[in-house]
Amino acid sequence: MFSAALAATAACRKQRSLATWCFSAGMLIFALESLFGAIANDTLLPERAVFWATLSLVAKSFLPGVWLTFGLTYSRADYRNFLVRSRWMLAGAFLVPLLALAAVYSPFFYVVAYEPPAHGWGLMLGEPAKILNILILVSTVLILTNIERTFRAAVGTMRWRIKFLVLGLGVIFGARIYTQSQALLFSDYSPSQLSVEATALLIGCALIAVSYIRNGFNEIDVYPSRAVLHTSVTVLLTAAYLFVVGVLAQVVSRFGGTAGFPIAASVVLLSLAILAMLLLSDRARQSLQLFISRHFKRPQHDFRQIWARFTRSLAVALDEAALGTIAARMISETFGALSVSTWLFDEQGERLIRVGSTSDAEQARDDFTSSIARRELNSAELIKLSRPFDLGRAKEKWARDLMEKSNGQFRSGGSPICVPLIGGEHWLGAIVLADRVRGLRYSAEEIDLLKCIGEQVAASLLKLRLTEEIMERKELEAFQTMSAFLIHDLKNAASTLGLMLENLPTHFDNPAFRQDAFRGIGSAASRINDLIKRMNALRHELCLKPAELDLNLVVTEALANLNGTLDTNLITKFDQIPTISADQQHLQSVFTNLLLNARDAVGINGRITVQTARQGEWVALSVSDNGCGMTEQFIKNSLFRPFRSTKKKGLGIGMFQSKTIVEAHHGKIHVESELGVGTTFRVMLPLKYQIA
Repeated sequence: MFSAALAATAACRKQRSLATWCFSAGMLIFALESLFGAIANDTLLPERAVFWATLSLVAKSFLPGVWLTFGLTYSRADYRNFLVRSRWMLAGAFLVPLLALAAVYSPFFYVVAYEPPAHGWGLMLGEPAKILNILILVSTVLILTNIERTFRAAVGTMRWRIKFLVLGLGVIFGARIYTQSQALLFSDYSPSQLSVEATALLIGCALIAVSYIRNGFNEIDVYPSRAVLHTSVTVLLTAAYLFVVGVLAQVVSRFGGTAGFPIAASVVLLSLAILAMLLLSDRARQSLQLFISRHFKRPQHDFRQIWARFTRSLAVALDEAALGTIAARMISETFGALSVSTWLFDEQGERLIRVGSTSDAEQARDDFTSSIARRELNSAELIKLSRPFDLGRAKEKWARDLMEKSNGQFRSGGSPICVPLIGGEHWLGAIVLADRVRGLRYSAEEIDLLKCIGEQVAASLLKLRLTEEIMERKELEAFQTMSAFLIHDLKNAASTLGLMLENLPTHFDNPAFRQDAFRGIGSAASRINDLIKRMNALRHELCLKPAELDLNLVVTEALANLNGTLDTNLITKFDQIPTISADQQHLQSVFTNLLLNARDAVGINGRITVQTARQGEWVALSVSDNGCGMTEQFIKNSLFRPFRSTKKKGLGIGMFQSKTIVEAHHGKIHVESELGVGTTFRVMLPLKYQIA
C-alpha cells in the first residue's frame, strides 16, 4: 500500500518527466510483487502457492527495464546521451519478462515435501527461475550503480535534495541483492526472503516519503563523469558480498534460527539505513570533525592537504567558468557550505557574472548590474575589503545586491560570507558562501584559510587571463603573417593587370589576345574582390547601417544571389515574423556564408534546410545540413577564430566574420553538429534592440 501510494503520488504531479513515469511504474511493480508474494506465503495449497509465486517472479522481471531507465534519466541534464549509449543494455533489460514464456514448458517452481522429522512442504526454483534471478541480480547492480553515479555527481544543496530518495532505493535494491543471491545459493523460495524484501520496501518507502516531503520529487541537473562508473562503490561492495554470501547465510541461520531470521534481518536493514543516513549527513560529519578538533587538540583543517588539493584541481581549469565551478565545489566540500557561488567582474567592471554554483544546476550564466562604477574598482575603500566579510553587515548597495542573489535556501544556514578575489590592485570578483550546515559561525582560523583560498583562486584567474592574452597576441602575429600573404597576392594580381594593359595597344587587334585579356581581367578582379572582402572581415570596427527590414526577404535575396550554385536539395520554411532593426548587407553576408558552408559540407546530393521563426523576444534563422559535421573540439577551440578552417583553400575568416556581425547586432549564434550526421547553425537576433 505504501509503495502504491508513492506511485500514485508521483503520477499525479503536474510536472512529469520520463524519470517520474519510470519511478511511478517501478513502485507499482514493487506493490504488485509484494502483494503476490504475500498471497503465495499465506496460502495452504501447494498449487496456489506455485501460481502466486510465479506471478510474483513475473512481476519482478519487469523491474530491470523500468528501474534501469530511471537510473539513467533521473536528475541527469544530458540523460538522452546516456540512453543512446546504453540502448542495447536497456533493450536487453526490457526483454527479461519474455523469459516468463518459459514457464509454459518448464515451471518456475515445484513443490517438495520436507523429510522427517520436519513436516510440510516447500517451493524449489526451476531452471527458468534461476536464470531469471541471475538476470535480475545483474540488473539490480547496474541500477544501483547508475543511481550512485548520479548521487556522486551532485554537490551541495543538489545532493541534499536527492539524498533520501537515493537512500530509499539503495535499501530496497540492496536487500534484493541479498535475497536473490540467497535464492540462487539454496535454490528455494523462502518466506524469510520475502520478509526481508517487504521490510526493505517499507524502510525504503519511508525514506522516499521523506524525500517527497523535503523536495517534492523535484529533479536536478547533474553531469555524471564516466570515471565514476569505474570507481563504483556499488560494484565493489556487491562483489565482496557475493564472495562471502554463503558464510554470512550460515552465520545468520545459526545465531537467529529460522524463526528469528525475519526479525534479525529487519533490525540489520534498519541499522544499515540509519548508518547510511549518518554517513551522508553533513551535520553528522561536521559534528565528528568538531569533536575531534575540540578533544584531540588538532587543527580543524589540514592547511597543507587543502592547499595541495586546491592547487591540483584549479590547475586543470581551462576557462573562467570551469575555474569558478571547481572553486565553488571544493569550498563547499571543505567548509560544509551547501550553497557556494563564484562571481566575476566582466571586462568593463560594471557587472558581476556568476560562473559557478553548487546550489543551481542551470548552465546559463546569471548576472546583474552592480552599483560599482569603474572608478570605484581601484578605490582605497574597496581594496580595504581584502579579507572575507559578512555580507549581511555590509552597507554598500553592490554587497546587498550580491547577498540577494546569493542568499541561501535554509533559514538556519547563517549569514552569507563574501570572499574577495583580489589580483594586485584590482578586484576580480568574489566567492559567496551560504547555507552552512547548522549555521555555524566561521572561526578566525577558517577566515584565514578562506583568505588564502581566495588569493589562490585569484592567482589562477590571472593566469588564465594572461594565457588568453598571449593567445590573442599569437593570433595577431598570425594576422600579420596572413596580411603579408594577402598583400603578396594583391601585388601579383596588380602586376598581371599592369602587364596586360602594357601589351593591350600592341595586340588589341588579335581576337585571341582580347579573349584571353578579358578572361584574365575578370579572374584578377574576382580575386581582388575576394581578398578585399576577407580583409574587411578582420577589421576591429564594424560600421553598421541599421534599417527596418524583414528577415525573410533578406534570406530570400541571399538565396537568389546564389542561384545555380547550390546543387543540393534545398528546403525553406519561412514563418511570419516581425521586422527588426538591422544592417541588411551585413546580415546577407552572414547568411550567404552559412549557405556556402552548408553546400561545401553536403556535396552534390545533400540536403540543406533554411528556416525562420520567432522565439519569444528573438527572431531566429537556422541553416541545417546533413553533411560531414564537425567535432566538438573544433567547435569549441577553432570554429569562430580567424585562420582556423577545415577547408583546403579556406582562410578561416568566414565564421569569425559572421560571429562579429551577429554580436554587433546584440544577437547570438549557436551551432550543433555531429560527425557524419550534419550541422545546424542558428542565428538569434533581438526584436527590441535598437542599433545606435
